[in-house]
Amino acid sequence: MLTNVGRSAISVGVGYVLGTIASADYAVRLATRSDETSVDIRNVGSTNPGAMNTAKSIGTGWGTGVFAADVLKGTVAAHIGRRIAGPTGANLASTAAVAGHCYPPGRSGGKGVSTSVGQVLGTFPYYLPLDVAVAVGTAAIPRWTQRTWVGTATASVVWVASSLLAHRRGWATGTDAPAPAALPIGAALSSAIIAKRFVDKPLEDGKPIDAGPITGGPSEDANT
Repeated sequence: MLTNVGRSAISVGVGYVLGTIASADYAVRLATRSDETSVDIRNVGSTNPGAMNTAKSIGTGWGTGVFAADVLKGTVAAHIGRRIAGPTGANLASTAAVAGHCYPPGRSGGKGVSTSVGQVLGTFPYYLPLDVAVAVGTAAIPRWTQRTWVGTATASVVWVASSLLAHRRGWATGTDAPAPAALPIGAALSSAIIAKRFVDKPLEDGKPIDAGPITGGPSEDANT
């Protein structure tokens, strides 16, 4: 019979493995499968293997697909973690998914923002409208438009504060009632992981190394 610690450890492992799934790499392979040359998403555009760089490099349709897949990693991790170890497992697994996305073994990871959205969906869906509002609000400020890290930092602070408040006040999260202690802990850990990733790999949004698409196909604004 597994102990609570054992179940929690399994949740972390499952979440991390899910997080390491390289959505952007798979998208590029599918988009360039008819080409003779292989392309590494880390060598084009902003060099970040995420949804935004994928959209700019091979088309918005592919970027949207990568975003959806990365969000799904966090959400699925939370659901599996909950089945294994309850609310604590959900928060541990989704946090581990963010870690796996940012720091996969043997290659450079993404920034983890999309996967953290999946974490919100899987652990505190009631918070999502506020998360979206913060993202839209910071993006609307002209001087911050090209400073994704500022918007992400602001969203992280609000996310952690809201999670802590929900726990202290015993609010329902949309998945658990009341909010477990693991919720603000997971929010803080994933925010710290994302912040570290932003420091490790400075953003180059608006300053692409190669602004053109990977193939001779659709531009960054085209749907694929």
